[in-house]
Amino acid sequence: MPVIAIASPKGGAGKSTTAVILGTQLAHYGAEVTLLDCDPNEALTLWADRAPKPPRISLITKVSESDIIKTIKRHDADGKIVIVDLEGVASRLVSRAISQADLVLTPMRGTTLDATIGARALALVAEEEESLGRKIPHSVVFTMTRAIRSKQHSGIEASLRESGVDVITPPLMERAAFSALFEFGGDLHSIPPQGNMIAAIENADGFAQAVYRRLTGAAE
Repeated sequence: MPVIAIASPKGGAGKSTTAVILGTQLAHYGAEVTLLDCDPNEALTLWADRAPKPPRISLITKVSESDIIKTIKRHDADGKIVIVDLEGVASRLVSRAISQADLVLTPMRGTTLDATIGARALALVAEEEESLGRKIPHSVVFTMTRAIRSKQHSGIEASLRESGVDVITPPLMERAAFSALFEFGGDLHSIPPQGNMIAAIENADGFAQAVYRRLTGAAE
């Protein structure tokens, strides 16, 4: 089943938040999900320690460069989705995980700095494609997006699309509920209410569906 690698060389781009939202939302709708915590900051481990993991979620921690490929293959079983939260550097571990991915997601905020550094992740995917001789589907997801977008954000998104980069719609908005996942653990359906929970769940659901469509090859 699908392997999703979440990669960005920039810290604070929202990799772990993206992994938790995607994984828990897919699990809520019945998928078996394995999360691999490959980030030295261990954000997914901290999330899991806050509360019992939601049903159909498993977490593998302390995955190293030497065992990343065999760990992915061991958990890439029928009926399961593997989501790999990668460290925020362009390392051999990151390259190996990308080589096994059915989809690479690059989270970025709508700023010039994020876009400039995030482009390195896209270049890393291109390098792995050349090495493997096959295409690796990849998409950008904007994170911590505000309802009223800046001209900078709009310009960056337009430039990406013009360059042929797939940009996921909807983006992940800046929501109290998303950051609260790391305070309370669990998922959006179990944490205490934080802001507009209905809007947060709808946003997470729309994002998860958009990712699922890419995995299945369904049209937008």
